[in-house]
Amino acid sequence: MNPSDLISEGSSLMLFGMGFVFLFLTLLVLVTSLMSKIIDRYFQEPAPSGASNRITVNSQPSSSNDQGELVAAISAAIKMHRTKKAQAEKRQ
Repeated sequence: MNPSDLISEGSSLMLFGMGFVFLFLTLLVLVTSLMSKIIDRYFQEPAPSGASNRITVNSQPSSSNDQGELVAAISAAIKMHRTKKAQAEKRQ
């Protein structure tokens, strides 16, 4: 077997493998999309019936008291983190 035959066989094997992988991944995307559409169509979740089920997140505190509690909580978390970090450094 001469080198040009080996290069030819290697190239054909490479193209066959790359084509197979491309075909498989394309098929995988199509099947996954189809499954998603089927599940959305036949297995819909019921909408929440009341306002009590909703969770709302406000980006700003509603009063100055809430802001003070937020600052206190953040300060306590920072203090705890620094204390744990200092204790870990002492152990080493």
